[in-house]
Amino acid sequence: MSHQRINAHVVSRLTVHIVWSTKYRYSVLKGDIQIRCRKLLIQICDAEDIIILKGVVSQDHVHMHIEYRPSQNINTIVKRLKGRSLRKLQEEFPELNKRYWGRHFWAIGFGCWSTGNITDKMVNEYLEQHRTSKNDSDDFILE
Repeated sequence: MSHQRINAHVVSRLTVHIVWSTKYRYSVLKGDIQIRCRKLLIQICDAEDIIILKGVVSQDHVHMHIEYRPSQNINTIVKRLKGRSLRKLQEEFPELNKRYWGRHFWAIGFGCWSTGNITDKMVNEYLEQHRTSKNDSDDFILE
């Protein structure tokens, strides 16, 4: 987990846990649909240079722990994951159109939580070491 992305001007390790569900939380991600959904998400991530650290395709939602480039943003990543998988799944599994009509399959919105190898407490302790005056109690430290 200590892998870092190194580009010309940036060294980074940006990771996030994202979750989204099927519309109305219907349990439609079963059998071949579930397997194909996983394959599609892997293909999309490969194409977008996103590393899947861990993922779960449940019957009514998807969890993914991913690492992404600094030039990418979470909204665009999730939009591409949901949009591209939607089109392919509805194209390949016409039975989904009985429950979902039009371009509806995933629920609106998603959840995301940043992750990493250090905690908020560790960052704050490191920054506290830069405090030169014990009298200064401000949270934004001047060194």
